[in-house]
Amino acid sequence: MNHRTASSIIVGCLFAWGAIASGSTWLGCSSDSHEDDRGGTWPLQDGSVEGAQPDAHQTDAATESADTVVVEPTEIDTLFANPGMGWQTFHHVATEDDSLEGIPSGSAYYRYRWLRLQPTQETIDLEEIQNTLDKARAAGQTLMIRVMTAGSDKEYSPDWLAAAGCKIWEYKRDGPTIHAPDLDDPVCWQWHENLLRAIATRFASEPDLQMDIGSVGLWGEWHFSSTTPEIPMPSLETRKKVVDLYRELFPDLPQQALIGDVDALAYATSQGSGWRADCLGDYGFYSPTWNHMDDMYRQHVEQANATLAWQNGPVAWETCYDMSRWVQEGYDVHRIFQYAVDMHGSFVNNKSAPLPEGSQIRQEIETLLRKLGYRYVLRRLEHPRRVSGTLPVSMDWDNVGVAPAYGPYSLAVRLTSQAGDSVVLSASSKPKAWLPGLTHVQEDLVLPASMSAGTYQLAVGIIDKTGRAVVKLAIAGEQSGWYPLSEVVVP
Repeated sequence: MNHRTASSIIVGCLFAWGAIASGSTWLGCSSDSHEDDRGGTWPLQDGSVEGAQPDAHQTDAATESADTVVVEPTEIDTLFANPGMGWQTFHHVATEDDSLEGIPSGSAYYRYRWLRLQPTQETIDLEEIQNTLDKARAAGQTLMIRVMTAGSDKEYSPDWLAAAGCKIWEYKRDGPTIHAPDLDDPVCWQWHENLLRAIATRFASEPDLQMDIGSVGLWGEWHFSSTTPEIPMPSLETRKKVVDLYRELFPDLPQQALIGDVDALAYATSQGSGWRADCLGDYGFYSPTWNHMDDMYRQHVEQANATLAWQNGPVAWETCYDMSRWVQEGYDVHRIFQYAVDMHGSFVNNKSAPLPEGSQIRQEIETLLRKLGYRYVLRRLEHPRRVSGTLPVSMDWDNVGVAPAYGPYSLAVRLTSQAGDSVVLSASSKPKAWLPGLTHVQEDLVLPASMSAGTYQLAVGIIDKTGRAVVKLAIAGEQSGWYPLSEVVVP
């Protein structure tokens, strides 16, 4: 097989060559595919499944005729970490988080204070974010971040803002006087925008990053509750400007709006954002007559017309206190996790706190992780045994999770010669469109004109925009992110 360096050529349709790991070649081709657009299926309260599901295959089933190869891979129930979903660590990466106790984690979550990112008017220091992203990648995780402009102490908002002419709010929360920028003020807004633009310049193209739409309110949670005097929220016009700024600067990154502000939530989700809630499991921590689970979360999502927002952006949950407090209060862990799954959650973040003891708790976590986010099973692969010019493939994918993958991922087929040379064919079908349930994918993948005659191993994988096979599938046979399934002959 001939290898080529990165350049653009035309072979039947538009595609691009580029070197990826181990001498492989990436080939992307725009082709038609059929996506199953039905509403998706998910586990219900009684443990049943809405909509028909095929039986799990216990062994690989492969059928080969003179003309056609059919493979039905073996489904597995192994727990594994996948990018942009799952059990999320908090201000720790997975390799430094003792609370995991063997639980796989594909995402780390960090919050950044404006003061830390811009300690002086002239200095924006983003090395902390870069270092954390590097550590997360090394730990096999993606990184989700939030920018905060105000909080519960003096270490959130930079002191230099007032000297720069920014209008400042002053308030107390059971302690000393704290200040926060008024984002309605044009001077404050410009400095805030400058900071986000600097972050975007550095990180907006990162394949392993997700963003909270933060910036507003205490801890970026879009409220100023329990402040004395009560600090007003920015105008709706300004809050929409914040959403627009994040959507403009980070168009390719999955984003989550905070659930507390219904008007902003409605606007953000209408623009393609998901949402985030930071008090999963509150059944009475703060009041005997009101709680987040019964009285806020579902109501806010419905009021914001955001019940289908999960189809476009992730739903992220952070525990109220942590799971140990749930157990201390006698809250039903199964009920809480079912609530998170029923609302199509992709993340649960327990603040990297120690887990409650007991095998039943561990079982509940493992059950959750087999439902949370996406979990892709290839049910059936069919292709001609001999191919020339194009490789037609037919696949039936089953997402047995409750949400799609929101990252910049593509379905890919890798063909490897007996000499070990590989070509990767990138399909037009994107896993982001694979909602819960079955999706049929039909692709005609263009082979490179230089491809030598011979027998090739065919493997499937899901790659990111750098060509890395990053998504694990719930089928047997994984080899470094790829799943060898069959052979094709190029005459």
